Amino acid sequence: MSLLASFTKRSKLNATIEQTAKARKSEGSTADGLYKAAYQGYADVLHDDPLRADALYNWGFALLHQAKTKTGDEAARIYQDAIDRFAFCLLINPDYLGSAINGGVAYMDLARLKKVKPDSELYELARKQFEKANVIQAGTASYNLACIYGLRGNKEACLKALETARDKVTLPEAKDILNDPDLTGVKEQDWFVEFMETLTKKTEEAAGNKEAVVDPTSSKWKLVEKDFGTEETPAEHAAAETTAVDEKAE
Repeated sequence: MSLLASFTKRSKLNATIEQTAKARKSEGSTADGLYKAAYQGYADVLHDDPLRADALYNWGFALLHQAKTKTGDEAARIYQDAIDRFAFCLLINPDYLGSAINGGVAYMDLARLKKVKPDSELYELARKQFEKANVIQAGTASYNLACIYGLRGNKEACLKALETARDKVTLPEAKDILNDPDLTGVKEQDWFVEFMETLTKKTEEAAGNKEAVVDPTSSKWKLVEKDFGTEETPAEHAAAETTAVDEKAE
């Protein structure tokens, strides 16, 4: 960060602290308005700090993978720590795709750990994270959303999310989809069987016309397996794929 940028942020921070002091001395809607403006001021100071955002993301990513090696309350605590880092990263950079997706993955892992119902708050928080990821980059978390809707038995939403993931070329391989435990409740239904048959047909067509069709099982999926192993569920696999692409781009 340049000296001028640092000075500007310090001035903004000082002004926001003064605004907070005014809020503390005010009441009712006036106080609420001042607090709201102060919170935006703090967010502005934190915003657009690439190094800090990257550090928080990678910190959260490390915690997420450590949590997978633990059980019980210890795992739950580490998952929550990861969620907090991803949230802080998004506060600094609201467009940080990896934090949006992996924040949702952490919520889903925590939900599985706690064995809560699919309509619980944890799954709903995961859904919101994935929706946020799709706003940042359309389709990147659609398969993850399909998994949540599959768990909830929501046919229309699940199929729509699967179709979006297919169209945006973010689906895992067909065999991974079929083996995904999150979709166990829907994989015997006619609409799901038809979707998979259509997907298989498109994959076969792609194999015969590689120049015209992008293969969803291309090298970027192999890169994920190399970097992160093959123990993830397809939903986590999809999140890791996006992460690998982000890291490569950086």
